[in-house]
Amino acid sequence: MSEICDTRPPLPLGLARRGYTGTIQHLSAGGTASSLTDVELESRLIELGFVEGARVEILHEGIVGRDPIAVRVDNITVAVRRREAMAVIVA
Repeated sequence: MSEICDTRPPLPLGLARRGYTGTIQHLSAGGTASSLTDVELESRLIELGFVEGARVEILHEGIVGRDPIAVRVDNITVAVRRREAMAVIVA
């Protein structure tokens, strides 16, 4: 009997669409278009619950430009801008 495993490649959460579910692999704030510094952005995301191993699901997208997004992180729901969600690598 073959074992089924999830082999999706990692992607930034900011590129995912409504309904996406995955697990946070790591944070990578370098190169995002955020107005925060890399360290500030990573700290903010960690405070909101975006930590390695957490399950995420995109619940809602804003009307204009699909921004911001409502994300369930484990058992809480937070809103983040897509440019900041680009620092969250999921699979």
